[in-house]
Amino acid sequence: MTEPRKIAALDIGGTKIAAGIVDNNGKVLAKHECATLAEQGYAKARARIVKMLRDLTASGSEVDGIGIGSTGPVYPLTGAIGDVNFLPGWEGENPVRDLEQAFHVPVAMENDADAAALAEAGWGAGRNKKRLLYVTVGTGIGGGIILDGHVYRGVDYAHQEIGHHVIDPSGPGCLCGFRGCWESLAAGPAMVKWLEVNAPADYRHRANLTAMRICELARKGDEPARQAVQREARYLGLGLANLVTLFAPDAIVLGGSVMKSADLFLERIREIVRSSCRFVPFEKTQITLASLGEDANLIGAARVWHHRFTPGGGDA
Repeated sequence: MTEPRKIAALDIGGTKIAAGIVDNNGKVLAKHECATLAEQGYAKARARIVKMLRDLTASGSEVDGIGIGSTGPVYPLTGAIGDVNFLPGWEGENPVRDLEQAFHVPVAMENDADAAALAEAGWGAGRNKKRLLYVTVGTGIGGGIILDGHVYRGVDYAHQEIGHHVIDPSGPGCLCGFRGCWESLAAGPAMVKWLEVNAPADYRHRANLTAMRICELARKGDEPARQAVQREARYLGLGLANLVTLFAPDAIVLGGSVMKSADLFLERIREIVRSSCRFVPFEKTQITLASLGEDANLIGAARVWHHRFTPGGGDA
């Protein structure tokens, strides 16, 4: 197969769906967005997706394929959507099959975190790294694992849930079934909840707290916010130290909304890794920030297509 000219990219999330055209260098040339409106059903969302893609290709942006990154779980080798909390009633639907029929081009899909990992490995901060972990910290904690250029898949081709390994068994409960998993302690909502519980009763910033707002307050010297940031850095560091010990990767790339304030956390993260990972060559693991910016999910979706259909880049 010759090198494709352009790939259509589709990012399916619980709140919005984005579509774009991405060139061979990972540059987004055009994009559209619409609300997911998952509760209205898959068929209506599919119609909006097809319209966005037709609009994007109507101006002469002919594409050789479509790549999809979707909130998961998804079944990447069949194209089916699994039981996704954010997409009620969509289980068993198959956007890969539907878009192949609509556009007559090859289509590939991955979990959105795996898509982002592929993007950083191919076009971003993890380029040329054989063993790469991508970790996104925002409303939740997720990630993807790239080993020797391939997405790591578990049994039944399952996507691993690195945000749900246990850090503190006495910690808060999580929908995953554990108490004190990494996500329940270090995702953005965990920062907010901790501050709401532990700030003084007369704390004047209590209303409309978000993780971003807490980081802003910490920069201004607000003591309760500063304590929340210190706690966040500690739990991020513990989770990442576990990943360094388990995988001894070449690089860990950090993305997500919380990591937009990474300068508040990185020094403490690296200190914890140095003090906790002495049985592996931790000093050779690069801990770095994602580099693909606001369009990372669309770039990741395009990279999914390249990974599947470009010679040497796909899965068996």
